[in-house]
Amino acid sequence: MLQTSFFICLGYLSGSVLYARVFAGIFNREDMFLQSGDHNPGTANAFLYGGFWCGLFTLIFDILKGFLPVFLFMRWGHPGKADPFLAALVIAAPVIGHIFPLFYRFEGGKGIAVTFGSLAGLYPALDSLWILAFFFIAFSTVVKITPHFYRTIFSYAFSLLAIFRKIESPEITLGFLIITGAVLIRLHTSKESRSRWEVKLFGCFNTFVRDRRRT
Repeated sequence: MLQTSFFICLGYLSGSVLYARVFAGIFNREDMFLQSGDHNPGTANAFLYGGFWCGLFTLIFDILKGFLPVFLFMRWGHPGKADPFLAALVIAAPVIGHIFPLFYRFEGGKGIAVTFGSLAGLYPALDSLWILAFFFIAFSTVVKITPHFYRTIFSYAFSLLAIFRKIESPEITLGFLIITGAVLIRLHTSKESRSRWEVKLFGCFNTFVRDRRRT
């Protein structure tokens, strides 16, 4: 229990480092969050307002800060002997740290890149990672949901349902449930656009309907 608690704290502290802010300072882009509509200190805004290199380094380090604590726990934390709830907290801790960071007055980002990092840390048990990736890709291309606010909600919600159906590990299912709850809370409090949402089949059907209405 003590060892598992150590990895929970390690994951939370790792997640609490907001690399978008770190690299914004390094690349002299401190004002980039003021330029964005949602002021979110995450990977997307780092790319959009900080430039390619700022965004790339933010993406890499946001993934790593989720990956490393979970991966180290899976290798040396004796996950098979850990309490399932505590093991679930190890998986979720980096995301919670990113969303409610200790070092930034508990005002963080949405935790999407960190989620992928935490799930990748479960290697070789990567089914949950592929499930989340599948729904994000599906809702970005095949059944395109806009704006991104709603796409994120649908991606996490459908992934949660699929993980509960497909994955038997209580640590992973409970961990992703906690992650989803934290992400939804963050979205609820965010300033991201919540305009009327649209669903476009292959990105074109709704556009076709709107064009016909204009004629």
